[in-house]
Amino acid sequence: MPNFWEIKSEQTYLKVRVTTRASKNALRGIRDDMLLIDVTTIPENNKANEAVIEIISDEFDVPKSKISVSAGAKNRNKTICIDKKIDEKFLEEFIN
Repeated sequence: MPNFWEIKSEQTYLKVRVTTRASKNALRGIRDDMLLIDVTTIPENNKANEAVIEIISDEFDVPKSKISVSAGAKNRNKTICIDKKIDEKFLEEFIN
């Protein structure tokens, strides 16, 4: 079963799709094996990426310093790297 995440060694990678200029910052759900994230910011000067990192930090209870954009920094489809292994049961809760 495909998922929006992949765990390699002690790192968790999330596939996300970002919508900018939304009415509020939020995780919206999952579609096409991507975690949908809305941010209120504009996609300039790395503001949208910073907002995505903030949301993931809050939702996954991981310090922002352990989260980075590993691919797609200037794209709406991104791969986020969390420098920590996230429990797969916790990740599966997002699917259900």
